[in-house]
Amino acid sequence: MALHTQQSISGFIASEPQRSTTEAGDVRMYVRIGQPQYRRNEDGSFTELEPTFHDMVAFRATAERALARFAKGDSFVAEGYKRTFPIERDGHVIEAEEFVAKKLGHDLARTNYEVDRSRRASAVERDAPSRTAAAKESTVAGALGF
Repeated sequence: MALHTQQSISGFIASEPQRSTTEAGDVRMYVRIGQPQYRRNEDGSFTELEPTFHDMVAFRATAERALARFAKGDSFVAEGYKRTFPIERDGHVIEAEEFVAKKLGHDLARTNYEVDRSRRASAVERDAPSRTAAAKESTVAGALGF
C-alpha cells in the first residue's frame, strides 16, 4: 500500500483568527501566518531575516477547533494544500495563493501544553471489542500455523 502524503506548512499566527461562513453555510477560518526566514553564513552560523507572510484558511470542524484554540503569536504545523486563484487588484487580474489547512495543530517544538484525552478514552472503549476480536483471531491463526 502506498504512503499517503500531503503538503505541510509551519510558522506562527500573525493575525487574530477571523471567522466567516461560506456560501454553503460552512464555517471558515482565515488567518495571516508568518514563516521565519534564516540565511546560513559561511562560518556555519545563521542570520535571522524578516519573516514572510501568507494567507491560511480552514473549513468546517478544523476551522471551529482552530478558532477555539489558536491566537495571534501561536506556533503551528498544518497539513493541507496550496490553492491559487485569480483576483482583481488595481484593474489587473493576478494569481493569489493561500494554504488550505485540513489538519492543524500547535508546534510541539515551540509550544507547552497539556493534552486532554477524555474524548479519546471513549473512542478507545468503543473500539475495544473489535480490537479484542482481532487479537483473538490473530492468536487462533498463530496457533493454527497461519
